[in-house]
Amino acid sequence: MKQVAQNFNTGEIKVLDVPVPALQPGCVLVRVEASLLSAGTEKSKVDLGRKSLVGKAQARPDLVAQVLSKVKTEGVAATVQTVRNRLDSWSPLGYSCAGVVERVAPGVSAFRAGDRVACAGAELAVHAGYVCVPELLCSKTPDAVSSEDAAYTTVGCVAMNGVRQAGVTYGERVLVIGLGLIGRITVQLLQASGCLVAGVDVSQGAVDGAHEGGCDLALTAGTPGLEAHLMAFTEGAGFDAVIITAGAPDSAPFVLAGAVARDRARVVLVGATPMDIPRSPYYEKELEVVLSRSYGPGRYDASYEVHGHDYPIGYVRWTEGRNMAAFLGALARADVDAASLTTHRFAVDDAPSAYDLLATGREPYLGIVLTYDEPSLAEATPAATAGVKPARGTGVAFVGAGNFATRVLLPAVRAAGVPLDTVVSARGLSAVDAASKFGFAHAESDAEAAFARAEVGLAFISTRHDSHAALTVSALRAGLAVFVEKPLCLRPEELSDLVAAQREAGGVCVVGFNRRFAPATRAALEVRARAGGPVQTLIRVNAGAIPASSWIQDPAVGGGRIVGEVCHFIDLAICLAGSPAVSVAASGVTNGKGPELQDSLTVTLAHADGSLSTIVYAAEGDTAIPKERVELFGGASTVVIDDFKETRVATGGRVSKTRSAQDKGHKAEVAAFVAAARAGTESAELTFADCVHSTIATFAVIESLRSGAAIDVPAFAAEIMGG
Repeated sequence: MKQVAQNFNTGEIKVLDVPVPALQPGCVLVRVEASLLSAGTEKSKVDLGRKSLVGKAQARPDLVAQVLSKVKTEGVAATVQTVRNRLDSWSPLGYSCAGVVERVAPGVSAFRAGDRVACAGAELAVHAGYVCVPELLCSKTPDAVSSEDAAYTTVGCVAMNGVRQAGVTYGERVLVIGLGLIGRITVQLLQASGCLVAGVDVSQGAVDGAHEGGCDLALTAGTPGLEAHLMAFTEGAGFDAVIITAGAPDSAPFVLAGAVARDRARVVLVGATPMDIPRSPYYEKELEVVLSRSYGPGRYDASYEVHGHDYPIGYVRWTEGRNMAAFLGALARADVDAASLTTHRFAVDDAPSAYDLLATGREPYLGIVLTYDEPSLAEATPAATAGVKPARGTGVAFVGAGNFATRVLLPAVRAAGVPLDTVVSARGLSAVDAASKFGFAHAESDAEAAFARAEVGLAFISTRHDSHAALTVSALRAGLAVFVEKPLCLRPEELSDLVAAQREAGGVCVVGFNRRFAPATRAALEVRARAGGPVQTLIRVNAGAIPASSWIQDPAVGGGRIVGEVCHFIDLAICLAGSPAVSVAASGVTNGKGPELQDSLTVTLAHADGSLSTIVYAAEGDTAIPKERVELFGGASTVVIDDFKETRVATGGRVSKTRSAQDKGHKAEVAAFVAAARAGTESAELTFADCVHSTIATFAVIESLRSGAAIDVPAFAAEIMGG
C-alpha cells in the first residue's frame, strides 16, 4: 500500500510502499478513500523536520533537555547513536481519514466489513492506503456524506469541542479569532447552533473566504477601529464567548478577546497561541479562560483510545467518538459544508506536492484532501524492499522495529553475519524503514507469514511485552530458533505453554538477558570462580521514574517494571552467584502502587549454594547519578561495576581498573544465540532452563510483595508449572 511519511532528519516527504498494517485487538482495518491534511499540526511537524539540527534544538528545548539527561546516564556515544537513529527514520503523517472497513478484530461489535467510516488519531488515521484504528476512534459515515467530506471529521471535532467548551446558546454573539480551516468550521458550527458570529484574522484572504462562506462579520486584525466595529456588532454589550483558533506567535488574540468580551464571558483556546494574558481586563470582567483539548474527552487517555473503555454517557456526554458521530451528522444535515472548504485535491502519489504547498504557501489554500485507489485486501500484496538475498533456511525473521530494536539489536544481528530475510512491524512503516537501513529482503506486517517462510530459520522478537509469549510459541511451533527480548512472558500462566512448546519443538530459545554477556560481568565471573564458595552481590539500579501513562506501566501491555526490567537484575544476580535462587523476599516503598506496578523495591535472593544477592531498584532518585552499580564480594576479593563502563577488581590490597565505552553485552548475546542456533545446541552461557528459572524468580518477587513473605522458589515453580 501507499503511505506518506517524513524523514525527520532531512525533512523529506515521500510516498513509500508499505505492508498493510496487521489487525490489532480492539481495532478495525480500514481501506482509506480520502484523508485530510492539517494546515496546523502537520505544517508544524513538516516545518520542524526541514530545520537544521540547530533549528530543531531551538524549536524543541524540551527534547534537548532529554538528550542532555541521557548523556549523563548513558554517555555521549550511546546518546548520539540514539539521537541519530531517531532522526534518521521515517515518521507517519496525518490524523484524519475516511474509508471502508475491510476487517474487524474479534470482540469489536460496532462495525462490520463494508461499513463506511471516518477515523481519527495521530499515528493511527494516517495518510495511507490502509489504517488500523481502535474501535472508539471510528464512526460510521452516513450515506449522504462522501468519504472526502468525512475525512474532515477529526479536524471538525477539534472545532466542535471548542464550541462545546464555549457553552454558547441560541442567539448569543461569538467571536472567532483565526479563520483558517478550524476557524471556518467553528463559524459554521456556531451558526448552525443559532449564534451570531464575527471573525478576525491577520490574512485578508482568510477574511474574504469567511465572508464568502457566510460569516456574519469578518475583519482583518489590522482594520482601523477594529474593537469599535466588533463592539458595534454586539450592540455594545460585548461578546458572550470568544474562541481562539489561531496559531499566533504572541498573545495578541488574548488581548483582543479581553477588550471585546462582555463581563463573565468565556474565552476558549483551541489554537497554539501563547497565553500571556493581560490581567486587568480579565480580572475586571471576571473572564473565564478555558482550554479545549483536541477532539474531546478521551483524548490522551490510553484507557479510552487504545483499550476501548468508553465513558458512561450519563457522566461524559460528549466523548471523542460521540463528537465524531455528531460532526458526521452535521455534514449529513448540511450544517457544515466541507466541500466548500476543499481548495485542493491530490492523489496520494502526489502527496509531496501537497506538503510543498503547505510549506511554501505558493498559492492560497484551506482544505487539502488526498485521495486513494488501493486494491481490496484480496488483491493487496505485502511490499518488499531491495536487499540481500538470504540463503534458504538460515535467514532471520525480526519482529518489532522500534527504537531499541533499530538502535541496539538490529546492528548486533547484522554484525552476527546471519542472512536478513524479513523484518516485521504491525503498522508496516517502521518495517520498511528498518529493511532499507539494515538490508532485509522483505518488510511485513504479519509475523506468522514471516515465520512460515522457507528461508527463515531464526526469529528475533522485540515487540511490546504482551505479545512475547504468543509470538515465541508461534515461532517455536514453526520450527525456528527463537531469541525473545525480555520478558519471556507477562504472567505465570503463560509459562507452562512456553515450556511445552519448547519441549515439543526442541529448538533453541533464549531471552535477551544481555548483562550475562557483558565484559564486566565476565570479569566478575572470573573472580567468583576463584572464590570457590558463596558470594554476596549488591545490585543498585537508579532507574528513575516512568509516567503512569507509559505502556510499560499498563499491567496488560507492559506488565510493570518488575516484569519488564527488574527481571534483568534477577537474572544477573543468579548468573553472578552461579547458583539458582531458592528463596525470594521483596519489600516495596509505600507509594500506593500494587505489587505488579511497584517500582521502588528491595529484593533479596538466597541461592542454593549459600550465596546472597540484594537488588535495590529505585524509581524515586535523580537520574543525574549513573543508573547501575554492581558489587560482588567473595574469596577475599571485591568487584565493582559502574554502569558497565568501569570495572574495578580489588584483590590482595591492589585495585585494577578497566574503563571503556558502555557495553551491556548485546552484541555478544546475539552472537552466542546465532552460534547456538546454527549448531542446534544450547549455549552454556544461557540455556532455556536459565531463562525459565529467572522468569519464575521474577514472578516470585511480585508474589512476595503481594503476600509480605519470602517465597520458596522450587515450590512456587511447581505451582506455576502444575507440579
